[in-house]
Amino acid sequence: MTVEDKLKALYELQQVDSKIDELRILTGELPQEVKDMGDELEGLKTRRQNIENEIKECETQIADHNVRIANAQAAISRYKEQQNNVRNNREFDNLSKEIEYQELDIELSQKKIRQYTADLEQKQQDKVKTAEQIEDKTMDLNQKRNELESIMAETKAETEALILRAGDLEKKIESRLLDAFKRIRKNAHNGLAVVKVERDSCGGCHSKIPAQKQLDIRQRKKIIVCEFCGRILVDPDMEQEMAKKKK
Repeated sequence: MTVEDKLKALYELQQVDSKIDELRILTGELPQEVKDMGDELEGLKTRRQNIENEIKECETQIADHNVRIANAQAAISRYKEQQNNVRNNREFDNLSKEIEYQELDIELSQKKIRQYTADLEQKQQDKVKTAEQIEDKTMDLNQKRNELESIMAETKAETEALILRAGDLEKKIESRLLDAFKRIRKNAHNGLAVVKVERDSCGGCHSKIPAQKQLDIRQRKKIIVCEFCGRILVDPDMEQEMAKKKK
């Protein structure tokens, strides 16, 4: 390829890549929004599962303390019955202490049951609230996904065609030059690695270009880059020639 052919290939590749960028911009922040909303939804589902586990734990603790109370009450009944058959005051006092211990254990279990019941009611409310949040977030996520899929469906065919064209153009450009193009494009805030000379200035950074360098650019005998921004420069006539070629 002549230098002129290389410049034309680079310029067309830039146009194709810029068009691909424009199509991707149409989706805006939607892809990231969909991802963030999906992550948030998963977090809510994990929270709901944790709440359900905590609810089960509360119910288990309440059931255990109820059993403990029943056992203590049964023990008290036995001790009181045994008090009727004691042989001395010492045995009676020992049974009284056992009854007192069981009564204290009942009071403690009743206190625990009240605490776990309050926690259970709060966690059940949290579960309902979280379920509502999951439902709302699921609806929002589905809406955003449908919106994104609609935009992508509209641009899919054109984007795929442009990607194929970009691939064909890249095959024509030597690897060293293509690597430089990609590096410049990556570092440029607007993705422009190849720009025209416009009003005697670089079309990328708008720095003034000396007359002699403009003449060299128009002759297309060597690759010339802007000394300020590093972009590859082409003459203004390149765009018109490329447009005529497409027709």
